[in-house]
Amino acid sequence: MYLQHFGLRHAPLGKDALELWDDGSLAHLKERFNWLLQSPGVGLLTGEPGVGKTAALRSLTAGLNPHRYQVLYQAETDFGRFDIYRGLARALGVEPSYRRAQLWRDIKQRVHEMVDSKQLTPIWIIDEAQNLPVEFFRDFPSFLNFAFDSRDLMTVWLIGHSQLSQTLERAPYAALASRIQVRLQLKAVLERERFALLIDHALRRAGCQHTLMSDSGLEILRQASKGLPRQAGRIVCTAMRLAVPKGLNHLPDELLVQAVGELQ
Repeated sequence: MYLQHFGLRHAPLGKDALELWDDGSLAHLKERFNWLLQSPGVGLLTGEPGVGKTAALRSLTAGLNPHRYQVLYQAETDFGRFDIYRGLARALGVEPSYRRAQLWRDIKQRVHEMVDSKQLTPIWIIDEAQNLPVEFFRDFPSFLNFAFDSRDLMTVWLIGHSQLSQTLERAPYAALASRIQVRLQLKAVLERERFALLIDHALRRAGCQHTLMSDSGLEILRQASKGLPRQAGRIVCTAMRLAVPKGLNHLPDELLVQAVGELQ
């Protein structure tokens, strides 16, 4: 109801937003993303929860040619390493074996067929990668060993919280760290000017034609959200819902404060 009330096409900063705000960081990510399309390897994307990591990669993969790339997205990571590979096998259309050695062979055979026979490159995106079991980090380099380690056939993106980068710097995971070709971190939009541009872009792309909040309200939103787009979007949408029964077509400061309280 609040979308109709405010004349919006979708929730600001919501998952339906097609055009993400970018002041350079996403363009940098796109460049590195294309690197790994041209030369398959491992990429690491980290950042605080709600900063927009998954949304950024979802946007980048949306325009890929399905005849050249197959995107395999996996977010169920809080399981054993065997379950992770079984999930990959299913995504590739392979019946998962109950023996890990056979499972690896079957997956690798399917990847070889995709690349050599269909000219189709698999892109495996592992979200919430900070939850992966440590055993996965240790044996993943072995899994990526194709043809006597002479070929790189898969592009893999590990997406996780900031501590994931620190985890992979530890000695037991040196083999995996050495295979990471791209390391990027998305940061919260903390600067006032940049945050104002983010919110303005989100509201306009959603269809808002007028100013919704004052400068002081924008500052309330910035501080409460800590510069995280997802949290800012939740606060704005909650405030809009609170505004509807009051018949308001803007978001007064006190309504934003109430919205923040509702979400705490």
